[in-house]
Amino acid sequence: MNTSRLMLLLLALPLLGQAPSFKPQQRRWWAIQPVVAGTPPAPDEAGKRWVRNEIDSFVYDKLKAQSIQPGPAAGRHTYLRRVTLDLTGLPPTPEEAQSFLSDTKPGAEERLVDRLLASPRYGERWGRHWLDVVRYADSDGFKQDDTRPNMWRYRDWVIESFNNDKPYDRFVREQIAADELYPGDKKALPGLGYLRLFEDEFNQAHIRLRRQELLNDVTDNTAFAFLGVTMACARCHDHKFDPLLHRDYYRLQAFFANMKIDDEATSASAPEIAAHQAQMAKYREAAKPVLDQIDQLLAGPRARYRKEYTVRFPEEVQAVIGKAAAERTPLEWQIFHKAITQVEVPDSTLFAKHVDAASKAKYKTLTAELEAFKPLLPKPLPILQIMRDQAITTPATYVLRGGSIESPAEEVQPGFLSILDPEPAAVKPLPELQSSGRRTALANWLADARNPLATRVIVNRVWHYHFGRGLVGSTNDFGVMGERLSHRELLDWLTATFTGPDGWSIKKLHRRIVLSATYRQSSDFRADAAARDENNKLLWRYPRRRLEGEAIRDSMLAVSGLLDPTMGGPGVFPKVPEGTEIQEGRHWRKSRGPEDEYRASVYIFARRLVRYPMLQSFDAPLALESCGRRQETVTPDQALELMNGEASAGFARALAKRIANDSGQSPQELVERAFKLVLGRSPSATELKRSGEFLASQAKLAAGQAGALEDLALSLLSSTEFLYID
Repeated sequence: MNTSRLMLLLLALPLLGQAPSFKPQQRRWWAIQPVVAGTPPAPDEAGKRWVRNEIDSFVYDKLKAQSIQPGPAAGRHTYLRRVTLDLTGLPPTPEEAQSFLSDTKPGAEERLVDRLLASPRYGERWGRHWLDVVRYADSDGFKQDDTRPNMWRYRDWVIESFNNDKPYDRFVREQIAADELYPGDKKALPGLGYLRLFEDEFNQAHIRLRRQELLNDVTDNTAFAFLGVTMACARCHDHKFDPLLHRDYYRLQAFFANMKIDDEATSASAPEIAAHQAQMAKYREAAKPVLDQIDQLLAGPRARYRKEYTVRFPEEVQAVIGKAAAERTPLEWQIFHKAITQVEVPDSTLFAKHVDAASKAKYKTLTAELEAFKPLLPKPLPILQIMRDQAITTPATYVLRGGSIESPAEEVQPGFLSILDPEPAAVKPLPELQSSGRRTALANWLADARNPLATRVIVNRVWHYHFGRGLVGSTNDFGVMGERLSHRELLDWLTATFTGPDGWSIKKLHRRIVLSATYRQSSDFRADAAARDENNKLLWRYPRRRLEGEAIRDSMLAVSGLLDPTMGGPGVFPKVPEGTEIQEGRHWRKSRGPEDEYRASVYIFARRLVRYPMLQSFDAPLALESCGRRQETVTPDQALELMNGEASAGFARALAKRIANDSGQSPQELVERAFKLVLGRSPSATELKRSGEFLASQAKLAAGQAGALEDLALSLLSSTEFLYID
């Protein structure tokens, strides 16, 4: 045997089915060890006076070991503002502040937290966090970045799930396999929109490559979002640092290998679908003479378009399109599904260059005749954009050398991480649903209380969004190269409690955290504590942090009295400044006025490649990959957006009118009202004096008292106290 052939065989050995071998230190990887709920440490006498719940016992024990005292409790006003912004993304109203601050009976904090968790704003706030993790967008990405017109139903499903406190294990299962696990539950079906969130170059001619890119995207994000592992690093070879094998990447990918795009699914009930179809049949029967003429008129253009766009495909794809249905293999069916949408297009697409002037005029006349039959058209069904299996039989999945579709190696079956379970997954096909059952197996594993990664990851995410940093700082990476875990025992106790007695309830997890003494601490800096724990990993104070762009904008809308509380529906299009990346036209619809301008930011249309300018300035991520932790930058354009931005100026004008809604107020009374509306408190004597002087000074420079009040309003909206959670 020559040397080159021997080397190739040696390189192929890991792909030839040999049992995986892991080093002892890899098997000791903390994140894959079983979750064990230890007993919370018993605090000393000083600790007993500070500890409010089990969280504090773990935190106090770590602080004590480093001779660090926990911080004093924040004032009630600070706590009110902190927890309200944290849970709802909005500041407390003056009435809410008055109600809480005057409630001196035991349990006031508990009643406050329960009210906030019951608010519909809670789902919007925490749903937005999840949408970051799953890279939610309303468009395809790539050069065309075409709109996905019904993707918003997944966004609304996420918000509703959080508001209803849907158990997290059910939340996971619905996103991976709602159609297989809950076939009769139409409310679960929009969850499958998760699988449709990949970037997609829909007009790509290389269909096999397009399919592989789709599978890679879904595989990578599932690993990030649900497991907290950088699985993408194993796409081309064994992971360099973590015990994740090259073949594991494709074992995980095999769960998704049978999926096809379904952009015509509906959440309507069976009777609603039947009624819709019956009414549509009546319409078609009545309008048949006109519809037949339209079909005859467009038959030629349709054929020419199909021919022109078929020949651009490689020969293998053209052959698949031309094959009889019974002759196509499972892989060829997937190629067909992706190719046919490029050659069979809506009639409107034909008019650019495939329909002559005379035919266009005739078409216009015929469509006008259809107006007479319009009353017969049924009400449109709610349409979803999801993924589902194309059939029971699944295309084979191969390990790809170097991640290349041109270099397939061994075939693999669906499976989990070999370090946890080296055997193929137990998959039961579902013939009654024409589905493979693969996603059911994956969903049940991801939502299993015994899964050490998936359970810890979600608990760590919730902690991260409360403190600005998770117990594992790298929320999407629990691997060796991720950030070191700060409180192992606390994370395990919270995880075991979350999946056990708390029944996977996210709201119960929130409640434990925000009612703890750890969360209640002041954010004041202490040099003695910082000397021992510079980065506050041991939590000796509450970490002050800036609000996200969405919460900044929504808070401005709220205090100015403009926020529209309407929930759900297609994305809205607030006006964008001239000269920005987004321009009104194909990618950004013209604002319709208040219904676009004043909705909560989670409902702004999420264009994948460009973001709404104000949100972009404040670090909203592009939806290209999972974002488990937003960056918090300080840049000049943030100050410019606040002080010179058209949106901020409009909010300040509305706020100034709200401040001055009662005539006859003195400058001091105006300042008092401004502070209470924006910051939820009265100004100090110094603030009152300086703000009064500012009003007087600005009145001389601006357009009188009204202009001066707008300047004061804008200054308060731009203040650190307004923009930060303290």
